Amino acid sequence: MTDTHAEYTEGLLRIGEVARLFNLSVGTLRHYEQMGLLEPAYVDAASGYRYYGARQLSTLNTISHLRVLDLPLAQIREFVTTRDVDLMQRQLAQQQELIERKRRELERVSRKIDNRLALLRGALDAELDTIYEVNAPELRCAVLRERVNPTDAYALEWQIRQLQKGQHETFVFLGNLGVGIAPERIATGDFDGYDEVFLLLDDTDDYLGDVEVRPAARCLTISFRGTHGQAAPHYEQLLSYMRERDLTPAGPSREIALIDDIISDDPTTYVTQITVPVITSK
Repeated sequence: MTDTHAEYTEGLLRIGEVARLFNLSVGTLRHYEQMGLLEPAYVDAASGYRYYGARQLSTLNTISHLRVLDLPLAQIREFVTTRDVDLMQRQLAQQQELIERKRRELERVSRKIDNRLALLRGALDAELDTIYEVNAPELRCAVLRERVNPTDAYALEWQIRQLQKGQHETFVFLGNLGVGIAPERIATGDFDGYDEVFLLLDDTDDYLGDVEVRPAARCLTISFRGTHGQAAPHYEQLLSYMRERDLTPAGPSREIALIDDIISDDPTTYVTQITVPVITSK
């Protein structure tokens, strides 16, 4: 090593030492250099070794702090190359707004996961093939009214995609999709196919499309082992119950797969739930 080399590198750290100090890879430090974020204090022309001093360590500290805030590297580069207070204030304000949006999205996802877990636990604990009377709350939903056969997987999937079309990337569907039969068809015992596909919405869902509000209602509900294709006998069971008690369907059914092939590979574990709004017959 020459005296000139020693003069340039005195008090400086080599790239490997800096990488260990900041718990970074050498590749990351080279990437920062390529992006114009971090120029070494000295590069040995013969060996290509890179050396870093107090200024570079300070810059790395700044980068580390800003990465914790999830600022993009391009914005960090803009700041570290200008060191402008007003610029940093604007960038931090923008990042705060972005983080707030992410927080709201994560809260929405968390609520949907809670709802899905509740449905799953309910399906696992449900007494199957038993009719219950419940008071269902008001519901918001997006509805696509087209006839579909439960055995036509392609047609059903196409309708689901139509409901999802154009929604935000962060819009999450977790067990809120279902199918329904019109009340007049239920009343006459016509259970051949479905009249609508629906998506139940939370209060916070920002759905880009027409939204219906269905009122709170007295309902009959039944859960059974199987899929939509095995639902007809259970509609018969519900219709018999209604006729025995002088009830009539007051709205389309809500049929939701609580456990299906998305959750389980075992068809013997599938559970589907049917809910029908009812009123006393006049």
